Formats: sequence, structure tokens, C-alpha cells
Amino acid sequence: MNRFSRYFSQFVGNSNMKYILVTGGVISGIGKGVISSSVGTILKACGLRVTSIKIDPYINIDAGTFSPYEHGEVFVLDDGGEVDLDLGNYERFLDIKLHRDNNITTGKIYQYVINKERRGDYLGKTVQ
Repeated sequence: MNRFSRYFSQFVGNSNMKYILVTGGVISGIGKGVISSSVGTILKACGLRVTSIKIDPYINIDAGTFSPYEHGEVFVLDDGGEVDLDLGNYERFLDIKLHRDNNITTGKIYQYVINKERRGDYLGKTVQ
């Protein structure tokens, strides 16, 4: 079982789990993160268990190499994960601790698939 499966397995199988997706394209600074944090805070105040996951289309593995002029500051999580500043807002608004796996990037997905291919997990099949 990989680290993603271990982390998210606590949520799998819960038929009562709901998802709220907040999208707004790639325009930075329009408040998607604050809206997400605020909605989560309201739901938590209603007695629901809430967590937050940010999905970014970047090829970067994490935000550690982002230009602060282009993307803003980097937030460092307790587990050392270097992530988008929005995750810092999620932690503060929701009063929860997030992990590096709460931040998914295209780069992480590529790395995961390539590592599996290198180990031979696809048994010689073409990975597309």
C-alpha cells in the first residue's frame, strides 16, 4: 500500500462522504483558497468532519522551486512539505494539520507513475 492509499484509506468506503470542488481556472488571487477555507469552516461549525486537498496542474513536485514573484510565498507543513500558501490558510481556518499528500500536483502523479514503471509494476505494458 503506497502512502497515498494509506492516507486516504481512512475516507474510502464512507458512503456519507461528500466532495466540494472549488474551481476558477489558473487566475491567481481571485479568492479560491479563501472561499474553500471559509466553506470548510462553516461545515466544520455544523459538526461535519472536514479536510482539504489542493490539486495543482504544475509539473513541479512541490512548491519549493516556485518563483515567489510568479506564484507567491511557499508554506511549509509540519511534515516538511513545501506547498502553496492556500494550504496554510486551510490549516488556520479549519484548525487542522495537513500533510504533503493534501497537495497533489501533476508532477507528483507523473513521478508516481514513472516510479511504478521503473519497478516493473506494469509488466512490460505500454504506459499511456
